[in-house]
Amino acid sequence: MLYAGLVLYGVSEALQLRAGLGLGPWSVLNQGVARHTGLTIGEAGIVVGATVLLLWIPLRQRPGLGTVSNVLVIGLVIDATLALLPAPGSLWVRVPLLVLAVVLCAAATGLYISPRFGPGPRDGLMTGLHRRTGRSVRLVRTTIELSVLVTGFALGGSIGVGTVVFALGIGPLAQFFLRLFAPAPAGAPGTGQAADAANPVMSDRSVPDPV
Repeated sequence: MLYAGLVLYGVSEALQLRAGLGLGPWSVLNQGVARHTGLTIGEAGIVVGATVLLLWIPLRQRPGLGTVSNVLVIGLVIDATLALLPAPGSLWVRVPLLVLAVVLCAAATGLYISPRFGPGPRDGLMTGLHRRTGRSVRLVRTTIELSVLVTGFALGGSIGVGTVVFALGIGPLAQFFLRLFAPAPAGAPGTGQAADAANPVMSDRSVPDPV
């Protein structure tokens, strides 16, 4: 489930790139970094992910197998998928491609997080800041995402209607798939609101960006 989720996540990122209608915040940053460094967007994602991991040190976050795999696998899959998938010209193809990318990203999120092999670099940054500052996950998450989006846009990353679709759709869809792939037994501790409270990644009805 872990590696299937990471591979599908990389594919979803490549599909959204090929749709050309705007990217999610971290992809905007990765694209901006790629344009200024000569790296591919997948390589830029690996560099950004590794840099974010360094921020875990003062937050005393511990990486797991899923954390390290996240940094490496997604970037490699993005580049491989882009090499195989030509850019569509028609808007009638690009719009469904964008929708497919967002749904696939949410499903990939549920697959890769459910085995609990450790959060991705960005998720760990979010939960680490949540614990250290005492601020809500929602506030920390929003602050990080906006900062990343503005920085990526300033570097030349692409924003558009796809950015809005991703922002509005990824949370509810990812939460659905997380509960689909890792359901709690009915009536068991950790069901419903209790489960959200026990899991900082799910609290405040906030769902992580697996990258």
